[in-house]
Amino acid sequence: MPDRDPIEVTSAVRQLLGYCQKNNWAGHDPYDALNSELFKAAPALDSRIPRLVLTQLLKRSPINVRGLLRIPKTQNSKAISLFLSSFLKLSKAGLLQQEDLVGQMIELLIALRSKNVPYDCWGYSFPWQTRTIVVPVATPNLVCTTFVATALLDAYKDRQDGRCLTMATSAAEYIVNELFWEDASACGFSYPLPGLRSKTHNANLLAAAFLCRIFKHTGKQKFLDVAMKAARYSAAYQKEDGSWFYGEGAKQRWIDNFHTGYNLDALQDIGRVLNTTEFESHVQKGFAFYKAHFFREDGAARYFHDRTYPIDIHCVAQSIISLIAFKHLDPTNVALANSVYRWAMKHMWDERGFFYYRVVQIGTIRTSYMRWSQAWMLLALTTLACETGAKEPQLHDSGVLAKA
Repeated sequence: MPDRDPIEVTSAVRQLLGYCQKNNWAGHDPYDALNSELFKAAPALDSRIPRLVLTQLLKRSPINVRGLLRIPKTQNSKAISLFLSSFLKLSKAGLLQQEDLVGQMIELLIALRSKNVPYDCWGYSFPWQTRTIVVPVATPNLVCTTFVATALLDAYKDRQDGRCLTMATSAAEYIVNELFWEDASACGFSYPLPGLRSKTHNANLLAAAFLCRIFKHTGKQKFLDVAMKAARYSAAYQKEDGSWFYGEGAKQRWIDNFHTGYNLDALQDIGRVLNTTEFESHVQKGFAFYKAHFFREDGAARYFHDRTYPIDIHCVAQSIISLIAFKHLDPTNVALANSVYRWAMKHMWDERGFFYYRVVQIGTIRTSYMRWSQAWMLLALTTLACETGAKEPQLHDSGVLAKA
């Protein structure tokens, strides 16, 4: 790909936001293979191995063949929650022209709630096959629910819309009543389905941070008790070098960029919400590992701690978000976040207004994914724009952002 100077960050925000809005916030996903109408019409293929094979083939393919397989573009609840978080940031910074976008995202999240469940909770817009089970479409899960409910809490803080607090509190009840488990030696939250005693650290810590915030709003001690049990369990499994495995299961022994970022962001949030320094040493040690292992000198954000490829756009986004979140630990963080942005704009940005999925050793996977890529990058670029206070003229007026 020819080298080029990247456009300024608020211009990138405008173009990316315009692309997402033009597509009605809907798109494909790395894991949406089982939404294929052709696959559904072939019952003989509807078993574990064909489901895994099709998912991995589409995820790794350099060419997006989802149109040929009749896989529809969908609105994903997690993506909508990320859009909501972005719009709240832009609104607070005075950069959002269409203020009703916040309200639109809240209404979409209400519409996307999982059906026939006595709680407000959310799942993915596609069925997906894990190594052992298949998770049906829209089945509520911990990660989707936590991201959505956290965004709703932010919306409540900004708008005092009581519906947002009510839904977030209901989501907390779901997490505590249906997903929390503990035994003599471990505890955590079931993922991706109730009853599965997973030991996944980012899931534990993200949920714990959210429950701490709900505790501050409701005063219900059970939310705090469960949150601290899960947070202390996962914090204790931080390795001496500051890293975490993804989880403690036999097949979870890897260390990656964005899940490490989730862990650190969540522990810092717990400390701020509860005004405690209990996890401060974990954060400091973890961030030192994060910065030392997940960035190439030219600003490329690594997926894994011990090798460069793939360079994944989700890792780019999380890198920018986490670097800014921990700028108090290292004054060079904002400069590095800008380097990550510039590298991504040179190597992963499409002039049509979206980001590519991955750079691999032999080339670039240019597929556009709405949840995995665009929603995360919109939040990252919004975070960077609000941090740096960029005021450059816009290159493309989407009719969405106000001129700075």
